[in-house]
Amino acid sequence: MNTRIIQVDAFTHQPFRGNPAGVCLLEGQASAAWMQAVAAEMNLSETAFLCPHSDGFDIRYFTPLVEVPLCGHATLASAHVLWEESLASTDGPIPLQAPAGPLTARRESDWICLDFPAYPVSPAGSPVDLAGVLGAEPQAVHRLPTHGYLLELDSEDTVRDLQPDFSGMRRQQLGGVIVTARCDGTKYDFVSRFFAPDIGIDEDPVTGVAHCSLGPYWADRLGKRELVGHQVSRRGGVVRVRVRGSRVDILGQAVTVIRGHIASETL
Repeated sequence: MNTRIIQVDAFTHQPFRGNPAGVCLLEGQASAAWMQAVAAEMNLSETAFLCPHSDGFDIRYFTPLVEVPLCGHATLASAHVLWEESLASTDGPIPLQAPAGPLTARRESDWICLDFPAYPVSPAGSPVDLAGVLGAEPQAVHRLPTHGYLLELDSEDTVRDLQPDFSGMRRQQLGGVIVTARCDGTKYDFVSRFFAPDIGIDEDPVTGVAHCSLGPYWADRLGKRELVGHQVSRRGGVVRVRVRGSRVDILGQAVTVIRGHIASETL
């Protein structure tokens, strides 16, 4: 048995910060049931599974409960591992085929840049008792093109101090919920947090895919195409975003914290 699995803290340059992701290096295709079992065992927000082919790598993402089509921090962690393990050239981008479509990862100095789709939001009415389960009254409510909402709150402090009712959020089946506010007078343009109790993640520490919506949203509000976001979970992390029409560049850093092997390759 020689299936390697590596745990990486993403969207940070310090260990034990940012968002931990598992990266499983497959030598061939694996069953969805086995990958789901490994992800449940890892019990991280996401575990990515990489399978090489002639044109790059297939990548799939599993939370402890379900497979998801796209994950930012697990893609960032995967690129970091591929370079660190000398499995991909540093001279050009790494082609990745995800369930959500083709992606690339490339180096920009000591940052990793992910070429991701943009997910612009649209204005929406407030779901029933949203303020009750969230613990604050949103200033603006927008629907994500994926299942969920982007909610602008009145201040950075309100975002930081939220204590949502996750059971209530599950009952309402809200999907992924991004909360965000503008930053004034800091090195960041905006702060955010991300909740997804429907898929087993009460709060995700740092969420790359959320910035596929946060980037276009704040680019329009602030009149700038390059932004820096601070996801203010307990672990915290920094995400740089460049908005390019229907695509966004998501930039972050990563650090390896654990290396190991999976002892069982069957359920």
